[in-house]
Amino acid sequence: MTVEQIYTGCLAQGAYYIVSENEAVIIDPLRETKPYIDRLEKDEVTLKYIFETHFHADFVSGHVDLSRKTGAPIVFGPTANPDFDAIIAKDEQIFEVGKIKIKVLHTPGHTMESSTYLLIDENGKETAIFSGDTLFLGDVGRPDLAQKAASMTQEELAGILYDSLQNKIMPLADDITVYPAHGAGSACGKNMQKETVDTLGNQKKTNYALNQPDKESFVREVLDGLTAPPKYFGMNVAMNKGGYEDFDVILKKGSHPIRSEDFEAVAEDTGALILDTRNAAEFQKGFVPNSINIGLQGDFAPWVGAMIVDVQQPILLVTDVGAEEEAITRLARVGFDNVIGFLEGSFQAWKNSGNEVDTVNRISVKEFASQLKDDSKVIDVRNETEYAAEHVNEAYSKPLVNINEWATNLEKDEHFFLHCAGGYRSMIAASILNSRGIRNFTEVEGGFKAIKETDVPTSNFVCQSKTLK
Repeated sequence: MTVEQIYTGCLAQGAYYIVSENEAVIIDPLRETKPYIDRLEKDEVTLKYIFETHFHADFVSGHVDLSRKTGAPIVFGPTANPDFDAIIAKDEQIFEVGKIKIKVLHTPGHTMESSTYLLIDENGKETAIFSGDTLFLGDVGRPDLAQKAASMTQEELAGILYDSLQNKIMPLADDITVYPAHGAGSACGKNMQKETVDTLGNQKKTNYALNQPDKESFVREVLDGLTAPPKYFGMNVAMNKGGYEDFDVILKKGSHPIRSEDFEAVAEDTGALILDTRNAAEFQKGFVPNSINIGLQGDFAPWVGAMIVDVQQPILLVTDVGAEEEAITRLARVGFDNVIGFLEGSFQAWKNSGNEVDTVNRISVKEFASQLKDDSKVIDVRNETEYAAEHVNEAYSKPLVNINEWATNLEKDEHFFLHCAGGYRSMIAASILNSRGIRNFTEVEGGFKAIKETDVPTSNFVCQSKTLK
């Protein structure tokens, strides 16, 4: 028996590949199926089952395509009702794979169909759990995502999650390995550890959610500090439940080169959003007007979901030459399947054709330190917890995720400085503001990490005596 975690850092997501004898299973696969199929062929094994721990909200799973291409059935836990053929398992139902067994433990709470898969080895020993979003390392799945579907309050769902953990997970042996669906950085939890594998015994000792004295305390602590989930989550759930177009079709459609002389007309005719995936340093020096910058070399897919939201939005890509397929793939992972083409020759071709070029005013932290005055306005687009830990004195906390709300209240003639932690998020914000005609700002290269190395006064005390008008 072999168990392999296939971890994707951009999504902080773990898929699992398990082999016994000449049979395999895959748990919570990513959207693109070719790597899994190649691996099955290399190992000369047959995919027997595709297990889904629940209807995922933060990414589109590859279960539908993988089942189409391999013939392996999809397995969901009790109460799941997908719009495609699947095995809806009973609680404690056992599936045999080679010489091992996988036992279904229905663990509702994150969602009502959420299930944990218990691995039993060839000797009959319970060795691991694949806990999905029921149990993370350091946290548990947020219980506020399924409220509409379950017609329950988040408090009721949290109580159900407490019962699932106490009745199904806590009684298991301490030496069992925990393989969660997500790690630190995922929006499906709030307190995840950076590690991606642990023992259940250690989680019983260190996980705050497993150390609450009673259900009431658990509900209160798990719900405390939850921010609103990204708005694209519901659309991903719908795709995971209802099915989607074959990824190969999506890739072929998106891999359509568009000449620089035709690019603007295509954007206008289709209403496409121009998404520039180059890094912030390259983008700020020059870009196609009205482009939105979300760099591939960062948390690309989650930020696309949070900023663009509508998975049906037509998208035109500007990428580094050769990065088109990667961009299309990573967009599809979060359900953005409507890429209609890319700028042939990248931005350089656009520039060489004599087309209009836009830029962002970016300065170094040394320049920021020299230009900052007592009455300067500074906008910090990091999240609230980052800001609360430490920030530039008198800076406004305006998280990037809420830009649609706070951008409308900006004074168009009042200059402000813009920064995040390292420059990735602030360039996203800069590109969005630019596209809306808000240009009276200066973006700070290197963000707060670099600012801390200067003599700019910072504080860990939340002090906002000024308000945006």
